[in-house]
Amino acid sequence: MRLLFVTDTHLRGVAPRNRTDDFVATLKAKLQEVVALANELQVAAVLHGGDVFDVPMPGLAATGEFASVLQRLEAPLYVVPGNHDLHGQNPASLMRTLLGFLGRWGVVRLLDKEPVYLDDGNVRVQVTGAPFHFAIDDGGGDYIVKKRNCDVAVHICHGALLNKDFGPMVKYTLIDDIAPLTEADYTLCGHYHLGFTDVCRDGKWFLNPGALVRLSASPGEISRDPAVVVLFVEGEKARHETVRLKSARPGSEVLDRSGLEEAAFRARKRQEFLQTVRQITSEAGFLSRTDPQAILDQVLEKMKERPEFARLQAEVAALWAEVLEEEEKGCGG
Repeated sequence: MRLLFVTDTHLRGVAPRNRTDDFVATLKAKLQEVVALANELQVAAVLHGGDVFDVPMPGLAATGEFASVLQRLEAPLYVVPGNHDLHGQNPASLMRTLLGFLGRWGVVRLLDKEPVYLDDGNVRVQVTGAPFHFAIDDGGGDYIVKKRNCDVAVHICHGALLNKDFGPMVKYTLIDDIAPLTEADYTLCGHYHLGFTDVCRDGKWFLNPGALVRLSASPGEISRDPAVVVLFVEGEKARHETVRLKSARPGSEVLDRSGLEEAAFRARKRQEFLQTVRQITSEAGFLSRTDPQAILDQVLEKMKERPEFARLQAEVAALWAEVLEEEEKGCGG
């Protein structure tokens, strides 16, 4: 039995600001390649790791473009809902989304913790899913499944199940914490677009090939190759292959970093300006002043003594306006 796993397609009819190509045509070509591969391999099912769509209710024109490709898929499509498939990332809204509608009509089959069994008379595969919800990475229970009455168990999740520590600013679950507890032979992950190197713990595999689509121009997105995973199940054993898409052009050819570089430049200049303000206000000894304009006037007066004043003067007004705007937002307006 063969299964194909793809994740984070983010089907949309509008190009992200960082793309330089015909985004819809590129995405359609990728889908065509995935469908052709699935049909060529005669897979028993295509498994989707979530975020089928980029918004819960995409436009009909874009939907029609992609639906015409997916209609050629000969195997059933099993999907675990992702956060972008939901209104406000709220799981309760699923039945009011396009993915929920397609699920009700049987066009796709929605996965959850209730097992689905694929049986071709030779092997029996258990398939479960962990859809996105707000607390999916609070404790990790959604990633843990029991293996019952099957040869191979496959669990598909849309959450931040990761292979390394990502620091305190991001909620995530470590594979090493889940591996001793789950009985799934394969845990297939979505949500984290960059993917990670295949992880095996005690014969249990954890895979994330990365998103099919590249929405940002980060260095990680530019350097990676969009791919899918094919599982080959033989008796009680399974193996996998990662298949890189031939239709996906190198990131350097389709992603533009100028917007990110400009934003980084402005952020850096803002920090330099703020540091200068802090230094001068500290030297002048008027930290107790609370009137922003008065502080600015005194800072500018003090800056006249510095050789870089002429260069900085043209930037100060715009930077100060940004500072005040962000301070106002931070205080709730």
